[in-house]
Amino acid sequence: MKTRIIFFFLFFYVLSSRAQQANFFSRSEIGFHAGAMFYIGDLNQFRPYYRSNFAGGFMYRFNVHSRLTLRFTALKGKVEAYDRDASESLLVNRNLSFQSPINELSGGIEFHYFPFQFGNKRYKGTSYIIAQLGFFKMNPQTEYNGGLVDLQPLGTEGQSATSGQSNYLKYQLCLPLGLGLKISLGKFASFNMEVAIRKTFTDYIDDVGSDTYYDPILLEAMNGSTAAALSNRSLDGSSFGRRGNSSNKDWYVYTGGTITFRLGKGNNCPVIR
Repeated sequence: MKTRIIFFFLFFYVLSSRAQQANFFSRSEIGFHAGAMFYIGDLNQFRPYYRSNFAGGFMYRFNVHSRLTLRFTALKGKVEAYDRDASESLLVNRNLSFQSPINELSGGIEFHYFPFQFGNKRYKGTSYIIAQLGFFKMNPQTEYNGGLVDLQPLGTEGQSATSGQSNYLKYQLCLPLGLGLKISLGKFASFNMEVAIRKTFTDYIDDVGSDTYYDPILLEAMNGSTAAALSNRSLDGSSFGRRGNSSNKDWYVYTGGTITFRLGKGNNCPVIR
């Protein structure tokens, strides 16, 4: 009888101990973020937060230890720019414009400058850096004849089977890189603010990549009158102006706040000072 009682207490002691240990759920967080997104490229080279739009999504974190977190994010937003808003007369005369939805999935690491633990007064806040790899879908459009027209299928810079120049893809890679601040909201929640640039490998988020305009007669013959009309929209009708800058790729930037919640009880991840 005594043996059974001892075994009974040992069994529940082990269960209680395991419940207090750090586990997959106690190390995991899920939450949502919201903020603003803007674009840097041929139609907006120097103006942060110009024509920024609401962006938001979801996040999952796994805390490896107090200094390192794995993170996976889904983000949805929109970028846009208009030459009519420019201060330089040459850009106003170019008269190009675009808007594009951005749908992004990415994953990577979050490295804390200081140890961080939920509910620990000593380690309740930190700054951190973000390094991720992701891919996104874009679809540049412009206003034409009272509606929005998809630009990628048109080949406004002469992309066609006839010219031998392949069109750009709507799905592209990106490298989200940024900085943030995080604070614990007790044992089961945290809040953070961050800003992260998206290094991309395309010059066509805005549908503008070439330095010069394609010959309008050849373009109309290959891709139609709409492609020719939207390739060169300059106010003075000149075909000798500068269309874009082929030496630089496009970027987009996200700034926002995130609130996350732990998925389970148990001890926090180990502290690495």
